[in-house]
Amino acid sequence: MRIGELAGRTGVSPRLLRYYEEQGLLRPRRRPSGYREYGEGDVERVRRIRVLLSAGLPTTTIADVLPCTVDVGDGLAAACPGLLPELRRERDRISRSITDLSTARTMLDTIIGATSH
Repeated sequence: MRIGELAGRTGVSPRLLRYYEEQGLLRPRRRPSGYREYGEGDVERVRRIRVLLSAGLPTTTIADVLPCTVDVGDGLAAACPGLLPELRRERDRISRSITDLSTARTMLDTIIGATSH
């Protein structure tokens, strides 16, 4: 299938699909004309990329994790236990970001409260 069909089936724009290719997350075949050719497996691969992105992982980490993911019903699991330390580091990074954002919100609430009076 060509990029437009993959975009339609996954709800991901062609521009974003090309970005995934640049990041090494998708590897379409090329026709002699230069057009990208995607297989049925790429639909599932894009779905997995989207799940991992929504989990807060950067594309560099997704490139490592993606080949080792398996479906477990309502989500994904890492089939390669060696990836767990990297996934835990990412979880810790996200936790620090949440703390930083919460602190920033509290500061902003203080500024808003002081301004209202």
